Amino acid sequence: MAKLWKKNEESLHPAVEKYTAGTDSVFDLELLPFDIQASCVHAKGLEKIGILTSAEAKEILGGLGALLKDFQAGKVNITPEDEDCHTVIENYLVEKIGNTGKRLHTGRSRNDQVLVAVRLYMKHNLAELGASSVGLADVFLKMAEKYSADEAGIGTCGRNVPMPGYSHTQQAMLSSLGHYFSAFTESLLDDADFIALTAKHIDKNPLGSAAGFGVSIPLDREFTSKELGFAGVQVNSLYCQNSRGKFESAYMEALAQVMLTLGKFANDMLLFTSQEFDFFAVDESLTTGSSIMPHKHNLDVMEILRGNVSVVIANQLMVKDISKNLLSGYNRDGQLMKKPVFESTKIVADSLEVVGLLLGGLIPKEGNIKSKITQGIFTADIANKLVTEKGVPFRDAYKQAAEMVSEKPDLAANIASKVSLGAPGNLGFKELKQRIQKITF
Repeated sequence: MAKLWKKNEESLHPAVEKYTAGTDSVFDLELLPFDIQASCVHAKGLEKIGILTSAEAKEILGGLGALLKDFQAGKVNITPEDEDCHTVIENYLVEKIGNTGKRLHTGRSRNDQVLVAVRLYMKHNLAELGASSVGLADVFLKMAEKYSADEAGIGTCGRNVPMPGYSHTQQAMLSSLGHYFSAFTESLLDDADFIALTAKHIDKNPLGSAAGFGVSIPLDREFTSKELGFAGVQVNSLYCQNSRGKFESAYMEALAQVMLTLGKFANDMLLFTSQEFDFFAVDESLTTGSSIMPHKHNLDVMEILRGNVSVVIANQLMVKDISKNLLSGYNRDGQLMKKPVFESTKIVADSLEVVGLLLGGLIPKEGNIKSKITQGIFTADIANKLVTEKGVPFRDAYKQAAEMVSEKPDLAANIASKVSLGAPGNLGFKELKQRIQKITF
């Protein structure tokens, strides 16, 4: 394959070619459909300002359409010798339609090609991950409803299933399964809101900034922005290049927020499904075994998820570290950001999927949960009762309560007494459902 920058017959040293290309060809295959999309719009833009004739534009668009079909059919590969997806596109066009294919690169650089392709990739995946986060939030909410009585006292199972709540990893106050599961509903909805804000933040078109310094051709950047579905133009051509790393870092922060939510749930499940807690049973199809201990059913999937939280956070730091303090303009270092961005995108998508699977195979062991609830968990409730019913100052009630625990109260009544919004007796399902219905991607 001819390299787009090659001016003579001198060849690049194989070691340099291998080192600079690295595994970029693997990641560029994921970028290819977005690069094709941007190339189609660029061709339309060149036609609009008279650089391409209608016949030439039609020919180029036809060639790009054929490339996309070949890609979707699995017939396109990118090798280190190809260097990148931009080279593959141009060489494919030249092979298919001849010299007309060489006209497409007019007014653009591989520098703004990669910017717009990655920007489109991030927009696409934010929409996918945002929708998946809302979908998983709904699954958590259905789990919460399943083991709760609603505000009218009529839930799926007709009662609030109790569960101890923890602080400092010690039993703190009585909670419920509905309270526990709906906490993750709200967390994921916040993550979805953050994703939506991030999508809005990066919704700016860098196409037409070329190598970072514009071109002496009257490209209609507003036209290409609308055609590509961007909310607006990223105006300053130098800033287009300088934003590489900043926008990817913002994208990675949105991904990290989702992983922080899922990682907390994963860690809980590893603890709550252990023999010492035994709060939940898990479908055996979701567990692995031991090669030496026949009795083992390991929740490895949650251990991998918990570890992947660190991977995504480390990847975000990698993006920031690669891009910090570079000279204004394009720097090849930016190529190294593709791996952490693409890897993290897949991790988050897969993590959302496996948590949904786990919830589908998760069965609370109500008897076991109740048996683990200690008497001391009710001391705060006793203190509050002394304050509200006998007028005892709270600090005095606090001291008295520790000596007044004798037996477990009615668990259902205790849960129902927690009436502040979002507490176990008033879970706010209505508010959460409204948020689920409102968020769209």
